[in-house]
Amino acid sequence: MPVVAGVDSSTQSTKVVLHDADTFATLGAGSSPHPPTHPPISEHDPRRWWDALVEAFHAAVADSGVHHRDVKAISVAAQCHGLVAMDADGAVIRPAKLWNDTTSAPEMAWLLRQLPPAEWARRTGSVPTAAFTVSKLLWLRRHEPAHFAALATVLLPHDWLTWRLTGRKVSDRSEASGTGYFDASTGRYDTAILALIDDDVDWTPRVPTVLDPQTPAGHISAEASRALGLGQDTVVGPGAGDQHASALGLGARTGDVVYVFGTSGVVFTTTDEPIRDSSGMVDGVADAAGGYLPLVSTLNAAKVTDTIARLLGVDHDEFARLALAGSAHATTLVPYLDGERKPNLPHATGTLTGLSNATTREDLARAAVEGVVFGLFRGQEALQSAGAPLGGRTIVTGGAGRSPAYRQVLSDLTGRTVYVSPAHEPVADGAALQALACWSGRSITEVRNQLASDPIPDLEPRSVTGRDAYARYLSVSNWRGGDTREHP
Repeated sequence: MPVVAGVDSSTQSTKVVLHDADTFATLGAGSSPHPPTHPPISEHDPRRWWDALVEAFHAAVADSGVHHRDVKAISVAAQCHGLVAMDADGAVIRPAKLWNDTTSAPEMAWLLRQLPPAEWARRTGSVPTAAFTVSKLLWLRRHEPAHFAALATVLLPHDWLTWRLTGRKVSDRSEASGTGYFDASTGRYDTAILALIDDDVDWTPRVPTVLDPQTPAGHISAEASRALGLGQDTVVGPGAGDQHASALGLGARTGDVVYVFGTSGVVFTTTDEPIRDSSGMVDGVADAAGGYLPLVSTLNAAKVTDTIARLLGVDHDEFARLALAGSAHATTLVPYLDGERKPNLPHATGTLTGLSNATTREDLARAAVEGVVFGLFRGQEALQSAGAPLGGRTIVTGGAGRSPAYRQVLSDLTGRTVYVSPAHEPVADGAALQALACWSGRSITEVRNQLASDPIPDLEPRSVTGRDAYARYLSVSNWRGGDTREHP
């Protein structure tokens, strides 16, 4: 049978999922871990991503029982924003700086002094933070001038993996729109912004060609064919950012609000027209289907509850039980444990208030879950303020989204039914849908509408206490997480 493969290369691991090209039934899956990161410095050797992809692909084939040569198309979705710097020979110059590396915060602050936020939003769709590639390029020039002098190609994580698969240096709208120097509404790089980094460099040959969602990156190279056991007629899709592919895999439609409780927290929707938010809260990036995916991303999500669960000495199931039993009127946690991205407070720390002799373990667990949910709900409010049309389903995904505590707190806060997706790996599924569209010649929206799993209703609101707790969270978070460097 014809088979398509979707790859999810995240901060923590690479996952590969194989699907029947006719029915999109899941046939098999494999995964391979990445080295841990420790923000504010967060770096990976990209070669480890390739090794993980090869290992995960072979594991998925073994799990599925299909033959390697049955795979007709493959596409890669990956973590956004990171900087893969390559020299003229195609060698990686230094470890890739990832999205959650905040060491370039001073460089981003300098760039924002050169162009006001409203100008960034007008020209690129977003007001960038230290997560964006543009800040990491300036960091490279300032801190490692010899490496910057050797720079011949600037790739993002999924660009680099697509290059390993095809030998072509290409990107897609969704990922390029998160660099800080590409405008998805025009489909062009803003070389004047890149000139702020170095105006003596000809940047045009150093950035990858940006492909439309249904334009294949090419066929698999001879080297990749040998490593993966694929035929050289295997089609490789242009790839996408992880959240952008997730929107495809979840079957998200205009008006739906998607909450992603993963390593980072993300809330997004899909729109036909670009969203430009000069306040900087909303990133007006492109989606993987030809439209737009305005989103708000936080640095602190599942790892917050991992940390509090560790301090309480409980596993995830017990932690969820404690959180659901905790009082919504007790303690408040603003969980800026690794600084924060939205709002842009890279040096902030966490703040816990409301402690008393009556505080219980249940209250601490509840505060941790609420802190993550509230941070993203503030993002939903920012989406609405920026003009995104919301009113569809509230969909929850991500590893921590499997916790009933996250889903119930969100349902109580919004007063809405929470939906969950039957797709266990929506990012990889979205990449596979793109691969299928590129191989079959069908439109990506047609493939998504016909084959993506529809989210199903899960939890209903059980109380209205969330709004009072959210108001207290806003009051405490306005103090900006205890970081005196971030306010007068």
